Amino acid sequence: MTDAQAGYAALGELQMYYEVHGSGPPLVLLHGAYLSADAMAPLRDGLLATHQVVVPEMQGHGRTADADRPLSYEQMADDAAALILELGMAPADVVGYSMGAGIGLQLAIRHPEAVRRLVVISGSYRHDGMQPEGLALFPTITPEMFAGSPREAEYQRLSPHPERFPELVGKLATLHATPFAWDDDDVRGYPAPTLIVVGDSDLVTVEHAAMLYRLRGGGGFGDLSGLPAAQLAVLPGTTHLIPPGAGVLDRGEWLLPMIRSFLDAEPPAG
Repeated sequence: MTDAQAGYAALGELQMYYEVHGSGPPLVLLHGAYLSADAMAPLRDGLLATHQVVVPEMQGHGRTADADRPLSYEQMADDAAALILELGMAPADVVGYSMGAGIGLQLAIRHPEAVRRLVVISGSYRHDGMQPEGLALFPTITPEMFAGSPREAEYQRLSPHPERFPELVGKLATLHATPFAWDDDDVRGYPAPTLIVVGDSDLVTVEHAAMLYRLRGGGGFGDLSGLPAAQLAVLPGTTHLIPPGAGVLDRGEWLLPMIRSFLDAEPPAG
């Protein structure tokens, strides 16, 4: 791990763990479900050359204890916004993966003053934007499926309450199995320029990523209309997570130059 400042922010009933790495313009890196700040190290370390990277751990994940409330994208976005304001980092660039991408979208919608630019990696704004096989799998997930797995071991190593892993699994299963469809006008209307990244064999479909891109102003004939503030990248031969080496987070050699270029670019004329 790089040299970092670590601490807890008191955000209402939540004591949110976070790490601050490096210096420069602030960037908040949001992890996926069942993951922790440690899982985001490849992206974190690749972005330190240009940004101060803040990596929080969401409710019930990593070193952040659970709270007596469900998990929702809206609530986790409110938590992330509260942390950004607490640290005096607004507006920050935000990069989210999977669940973290959904949190990032809600953060941009609900707290536009907190987000300068947004990178959505394997994220959806509608439940039906995910592959049907994934949607069928979510309700069947149980704690027993994680027995002896790296995910369970990491939770037990980091969590203030290692015995509560089954509760996290239950809350995430509910989150992922509950249909949602965020209003097109809300997705269309937030001001932050957005980079959308998806694997060609991802949990989120390529068609859904293209729909999100069009809502954000992309998809036109740029030769005549100019470039939009949104960008879309489809990574070839890339899954969501499995097998190791093929997941979208394993594509750092592609992701990092794209993200740096997007974050550093001047806004398109007009």
